[in-house]
Amino acid sequence: MTELLFMDDCYLKEADALVKSVAEKFIVLDKSIFYPNGGGQPSDTGKLIREGEEFNVVFAKKLGSDISLEVDKEGLREGDQVRQVLDWNRRFRLMRMHTAAHIVSGVFHKESGAKITGNQIDIEKTRIDFDLESFDREKIDDYIAKSNEIIEKDLPIKIYSMPRLEAEKDESLARLAKGLPEGIQEIRIVDIEGFDRQADGGTHVKSTGEVGKIKFLKADNKGAARRRVYFKLE
Repeated sequence: MTELLFMDDCYLKEADALVKSVAEKFIVLDKSIFYPNGGGQPSDTGKLIREGEEFNVVFAKKLGSDISLEVDKEGLREGDQVRQVLDWNRRFRLMRMHTAAHIVSGVFHKESGAKITGNQIDIEKTRIDFDLESFDREKIDDYIAKSNEIIEKDLPIKIYSMPRLEAEKDESLARLAKGLPEGIQEIRIVDIEGFDRQADGGTHVKSTGEVGKIKFLKADNKGAARRRVYFKLE
């Protein structure tokens, strides 16, 4: 099982690791700072360094209880010691975007009761799908303005875990329309103090002030009770 270093420290940019297994260009390490593609958040990229030789990490994905890293060339061997180095600019941008998504969804939920039915975070823009019958541009502008007010307050963000049974009793965590993730007994919580708590496995900044400014791009009607909102960061 790969130790997920990013779960405890989203700001960890480098770390040593041992190569557990190799399948051509796919590498499994004993511990990883690379977030795998999933939960609406794209994978990290970066590089592995072995005795000065660099192997670019182009994609990371879950592989059972491990994380598989795709590198740009063969050559690594089981038992190799490597230095992991993140593409930090990319990671930090995704951290800011993911926290922004929590802020926006938190405002929408508080103002309208809307739950999230889907999302996709990316470098340039992010989308969130809500289970809303309808909404208008004036309301969206108001929700985005309220989201930026949360950013300006520079609220601290804490990450911790709680037992599943305890999390299931907390109605404030019922943000996803599909409910809490199945098969997980310890639920990871991202807590924007005084504003919003969500069950989440992604990477986030330490305070809302690091997000920047959210700018609404557009909204689409994706069918019955499904509205898609796009935004970017400035």
